[in-house]
Amino acid sequence: MDFGNNSERRPKQKRDPAWNYCQMYKNGDNKVELKCMFCGKIFKGGGIHRVKEHLAGARGDGGSPCSRVDPNVRLAMQENLNGVVGRRKKKQRSFDREETPNPNDGNAEVNSLPNAYDLNTGIDLPQTKGGLETNSGKGVNQDSSSKEGETFRMAVIGLQNANNAYKTGDDMEPVPLSSQKRDLAWKHCQMYKNDGKVLLKCLYCGKVFSGGGIYRFKEHLAGRVGNGSICSKVHPNIRLQMQESLNIKGTVVKKKKKQKSGLEVLNHCADTSEVHTVANRCDLNIDIDLLAAPDTLQDTNAIINGEGNGQRMGDRIRREPIGQVPIPENFNAIVADNDAVSDLRPVTDHVQMAIGRFLFYAGIPFDVVDSIYFQKMIVAIASQGSHISSPSCNDLRSWILKNSVKEVKSDLDRFRGYWERSGCSILVDEWVTEKDRRLVNVTVNCSEGNLFFKSLDISEIKNSADALYELLTNVIEEIGARNVLQVITSSEERYIVPVKRLTDSYPSIFWTPCAGHCINLILEDFKKLEWITPILEQAKAITRFIYNHSFILNMMRRYTVGVDLIDIGATHSATDFLTLKRMISLKQNLQQMVNSEEWVESPFAREPDGLVVIDFFCSESFWSTCVLIVRLIDPFLRLLRIASNEKRPGMAYVYAGLYRAKETIKKDPVHQKDYLIYWNIVDQRSQQLWHHPVLATGFYLNPKYFYSTGGDMHHIRSLLYDCVEKMEPDTNIQDKIVKETINYQNGAGDFGRKMAIRARDILLPAEWWSAYGATCPNLARLAVRILSQTCSSLSNRPHHIAFEPLHNAKNSLEHQRLSDLVFVQYNWWLRERTQKKKDQEPVDPILYTNPRVVEDWIENKECRAVDHSISDWTAVAPPLGNLMDIGSEIDDFEALDAGFDDEEVFQGVQDHEVNNGLGL
Repeated sequence: MDFGNNSERRPKQKRDPAWNYCQMYKNGDNKVELKCMFCGKIFKGGGIHRVKEHLAGARGDGGSPCSRVDPNVRLAMQENLNGVVGRRKKKQRSFDREETPNPNDGNAEVNSLPNAYDLNTGIDLPQTKGGLETNSGKGVNQDSSSKEGETFRMAVIGLQNANNAYKTGDDMEPVPLSSQKRDLAWKHCQMYKNDGKVLLKCLYCGKVFSGGGIYRFKEHLAGRVGNGSICSKVHPNIRLQMQESLNIKGTVVKKKKKQKSGLEVLNHCADTSEVHTVANRCDLNIDIDLLAAPDTLQDTNAIINGEGNGQRMGDRIRREPIGQVPIPENFNAIVADNDAVSDLRPVTDHVQMAIGRFLFYAGIPFDVVDSIYFQKMIVAIASQGSHISSPSCNDLRSWILKNSVKEVKSDLDRFRGYWERSGCSILVDEWVTEKDRRLVNVTVNCSEGNLFFKSLDISEIKNSADALYELLTNVIEEIGARNVLQVITSSEERYIVPVKRLTDSYPSIFWTPCAGHCINLILEDFKKLEWITPILEQAKAITRFIYNHSFILNMMRRYTVGVDLIDIGATHSATDFLTLKRMISLKQNLQQMVNSEEWVESPFAREPDGLVVIDFFCSESFWSTCVLIVRLIDPFLRLLRIASNEKRPGMAYVYAGLYRAKETIKKDPVHQKDYLIYWNIVDQRSQQLWHHPVLATGFYLNPKYFYSTGGDMHHIRSLLYDCVEKMEPDTNIQDKIVKETINYQNGAGDFGRKMAIRARDILLPAEWWSAYGATCPNLARLAVRILSQTCSSLSNRPHHIAFEPLHNAKNSLEHQRLSDLVFVQYNWWLRERTQKKKDQEPVDPILYTNPRVVEDWIENKECRAVDHSISDWTAVAPPLGNLMDIGSEIDDFEALDAGFDDEEVFQGVQDHEVNNGLGL
């Protein structure tokens, strides 16, 4: 394809802002194609509007939303689309009038069906006093649900006011909501009156709506391009609820024909209202994927026991499903034929209880139901109806496992192609099982992701340099030495000798110490500082008290609106400091809790541990020290996430992250006078990273950082030459690469194009070299190979993999079978991690299958008898996830920014005796 003629000043018809974020090409048929500058997606039709929908993440012809677009660009595209759609309002209203049925026609009775049931809440609208009698004879209390919704809404308003999130003018008078306001969106806004005019204010972004009603506000929360701007601060779970609610209302007209057909099948029932109830419930189960989130401030005993709203807990706590089980089209007829006129919910309960009994009996961890493979299994079973037979044990051990291995090995063949083109890294992750067995998981990383290769038991050879060298050599030979760029292990001394022999045997392969392991050692050393250790212990005492008392745990979750105190990280140290940071963000909520009447009147407030909690939460000294700790540690937490990021290779960023962390310590006015003390810790643990050729070359070849670095970079360029000599044995190509670095340094050729300069901040470094490195092919090939690599082998390991049975097996056939089983399990787990949505299901910190990194925060130090009056798990409400805005998170990679001018940071601390005063 050839570039279109893109001049700096486009003609009038090319001035749409979306043109700044795409490239125009002409293919062999002389047809114009547009390419997204963020993700590279090609659009062969639809024009600039289709690209704009792609960037805005709007539903339309743009296909899948762009996953790499800058948030500010996405918001600008959404705002631009709002203006475009606004000019089409008149036409849309005319179309809506044509689609809306006449309530006075002959089908008025059928049309009134949706009005007899509120699809947003799933609660029958009041028609008689005291509740509506259902077919099962149980009344539904209407006042309880309304009261709980009102309590939830007022709690959110109180929390937002406590955090001074939004300001309300004096001329705006708050108006309490009546019990008739049943739409789900009323919980997320405040109603005011101003000169007799009703106004609605968003609780998240503060936008005030003077017209359009609750539907317009719901579009605002749902992020739908319509009659208003899009809320940028609403939580994703709430946005999804609003989208589902809008979808339901938008499809009511389409469902009426289906309802009418269902009524004809069910007309043998004598009671018409009974028929209406069944028809409504059938449609509810078919068309609704996501029910409303529970009222956060609802009484926890009512939630557990199903009191107050006429529903069981399972009806209230419904998260976003990964897959919807399809219901047969003749479902209404099936219900009628079986005289199943009663509520359909007991059928669902029966299915869920059957699943639960199996999981409990087999000892399978509860969180297995969050797996996408569990959901696919449910869908597959439902698609077969009642005529399905389960596989036998021998089926699972034979042809089913054999087909699964074949499926995963096809991925292995596909990955080998990427290894040959852009190289790969061998990740050696050593860990100790609960039975003190020392294992090594070997994973291969490339630009397409991770592939688990094998698991090895090194319990007997962990201190043998010869055995470790032989182990690594065998892995390299199986993968192909010409495909391997580096081997990543921990920085322990026992690996130094075998990897030195390894790099001598394979001159083109680097040994790289795990960046995540080095950063974690820095955090471990900071934890030992005498002014940090006691604060962490005090914080752990608080969480241990809260998470071991059901009453206090429920109270805490109500006051934090679903946010848990414990934030689980990749390591013990990361979890410690992330939790401390989370507690700071919830400071006002926690102080409100211990000052509330509910806390004061509880018996726990007078216990010694309860008094300690009050002292800490009300101590400004405690909170101010927590803030100082987080300011010191936060750059290293960010760097740990960057190094372990699976979607964006960290090779181009770790060097910059180390620089920025040290620079932050030096410039912090609180730590400035003692910054050399902290630098000594950082340099001691990261010395191997600072002087590593591949990491330095990754920094040098990242155009965003390279062109923003002032001063002489001779020490980094020297490491680049080391990298060139090691990776490229041909001296002629070495000379060409050195020449091409001069063009890169001067920004000559395509490197100096205006769109190449813009793309430095938009494209990933490897993508940038692929797009603009054609004039320097040898350097570009080297850059893509290096910038596609990871720099850390640190990651969470799945808890359900059968590692122990594999290494205990003595029969060679069974050992081979279990080895293939582990191969399948681990790779499917890796695949699932890339497919699952972030924060799809809230994680309960006390779940027993959680990583051991949380044990210090939830487990009592001493074994004590369980008092069921204060530790009753049946009284604990499930975690709801984050329903409150606790502060906007800054993108880790964007936070590194540009500008690297401090030579002292690059050179490190030399000849400084700062060991005194470390407090280690």
